[in-house]
Amino acid sequence: MSLEIKVPPVGESISEVTLSKWIKKDGEIVEMDEVIAELESDKATFELTAEAAGTLKTIVSEGDTLEIGAVVCTIETGESPSRPEADAANETIEESQLQEQPAAGKAEMIEVKVPTVGESITEVTLSRWLKGEGAHVEMDEQIAELESDKATFELTAEAAGTLIQVAKEGDTLEIGAVVCRIEKGGTSGTSAPASTATQADSPASSAADKTESYAAGTPSPSASKILAEKGLAPSSVSGTGVGGRITKEDAVQAQASKAKPVAQNSKTEGADKSKTAPSTASVPSGSRQERREKLSALRKTVARRLVSVKNETAMLTTFNEVDMKPIMDLRAKYKDKFKEKHGVGLGFMSFFTKAVCEALREFPAVNARIEKEEIVYSDFADVSIAVSAPKGLVVPVIRNADSMTLAEIEKAVLTLATKARDNKLSIEEMTGGTFTITNGGVFGSMMSTPIINAPQSAILGMHNIVERPVALNGEVVIRPMMYVALSYDHRIIDGRESVSFLVRVKQLLEDPARLLLGV
Repeated sequence: MSLEIKVPPVGESISEVTLSKWIKKDGEIVEMDEVIAELESDKATFELTAEAAGTLKTIVSEGDTLEIGAVVCTIETGESPSRPEADAANETIEESQLQEQPAAGKAEMIEVKVPTVGESITEVTLSRWLKGEGAHVEMDEQIAELESDKATFELTAEAAGTLIQVAKEGDTLEIGAVVCRIEKGGTSGTSAPASTATQADSPASSAADKTESYAAGTPSPSASKILAEKGLAPSSVSGTGVGGRITKEDAVQAQASKAKPVAQNSKTEGADKSKTAPSTASVPSGSRQERREKLSALRKTVARRLVSVKNETAMLTTFNEVDMKPIMDLRAKYKDKFKEKHGVGLGFMSFFTKAVCEALREFPAVNARIEKEEIVYSDFADVSIAVSAPKGLVVPVIRNADSMTLAEIEKAVLTLATKARDNKLSIEEMTGGTFTITNGGVFGSMMSTPIINAPQSAILGMHNIVERPVALNGEVVIRPMMYVALSYDHRIIDGRESVSFLVRVKQLLEDPARLLLGV
């Protein structure tokens, strides 16, 4: 018996993964729950395990990009019968087929339902049909695209036959609801012999699938994003996926191949216009086309959550400034010895994290959150740190940061930053957190009002360090200054607490000895 192993739903907003490594090779014996491959998304790395014991048959290669639900490999769970047993089995099958021939005209209906697609997801939206009403579908062929508030995934046919649509595009369906039916059988009594029909009909049906498929010219979610970023219309890209669907690779190659011709055409058109157009007319160059795209379920969720934070929290921001000279002098004096002893550099983030943890002990409301009609106070500090990754900013969590030394915090930051750059962060490493620190200064931000990372109640924003004249002991001196911002939920945190918290952070940073002495 052959068991198909497919790409499982692996997290919010993840629509495709890359097979980075085969742990077990083709033809090897695997045990149930044994790790057989490593999958990688733009956010994290996951392990694929065997769902049964047997012989592994690989289908895809290392480096292949796969959509959620795609078949990765098969596992042969039974032994091949001996020749006499096989012949006997074939004879039995032939006899049963001969006995069932009179009933061949009867059609068997198979209902295709919305599968369980992830924790906490109770309903999905049928965003588009990939196969049309009455179309012939093969087993495991992609027939529709479903969207939840967390991810997009594709529905596949559970048998070969004729598709009968039940739900319409745009319908919201609960888990387990019937999406369509597949009519098996129903063959006409005058059909040609099987071998002849296969040879004659397969090319025609294949061509029909390529030309008539609803998926033709339709980009996958990741491909659509790439085309949108590059300003390319889907109609200008040829799809190589199932039914002519535009894959991520098609979009990447299209932006590389389309860019140069566009530039050349622009030059040519500009030259032609300079010869023919009147000198009195001044026409701006460049494209002025517009296009519209329907918001995906994921983008709707992101927008809804951002607006929810603004609407459901009484968010305010308080500001202060920090004289960074004491920390910069301390780093300059001890950075070489620090790195020699601990193996990591001494950066600003460890000082800020340590100062925040000390201040959270004194002002526990800043470390709390609201759940229904209760305030939940945490006696630990899990600090979320914004880290720059190739796909954008991610916010991994340093667990129990309040019990760490400066060296331990620096090592944790380095580990998380390295995983972020290599797209190795796990979902667990990016969930949770009681307080967030974000450093917009690395991008040149001088001042901002960071938005709260719900369900947390506060976030500290760091900014760039600029030498400015300040008054010190009655004299104007030049000091490296940084603006800091604390956005907080006024429902939990009063103005006195927010200002006092930020002042405490300022005091600890301007006198780093306090961090070591705990005063």
